Amino acid sequence: MVIARRPLLTATAAGTLLAALWFVPSANATDEPAGPSGNRSGPTTATAATAGDTAAGDTAAGPRLADTGTGIDTTPYLIGGVAFLGIGAAFVSHSARRTEALSV
Repeated sequence: MVIARRPLLTATAAGTLLAALWFVPSANATDEPAGPSGNRSGPTTATAATAGDTAAGDTAAGPRLADTGTGIDTTPYLIGGVAFLGIGAAFVSHSARRTEALSV
């Protein structure tokens, strides 16, 4: 009996990737005020005062999301993305050439 190892390895790699991605934390933005130690039992007096000042001065007093800051350096992400895109294109090109060579 012949065992096809390539589909088994592909399925194992896909299962491992899904299992690893299961533990990636998700960032959920909420409009609930958090206390100094992340306590969500209720707003503190400082939080309530700043929320009241913001709501009074703001015309659209809706939920506010966290400020992500300025000056985030995205250069490593761009370089890595372009590198992976290039490697993927090279694999596709190599596969297409290999398929043409086998069919001739």
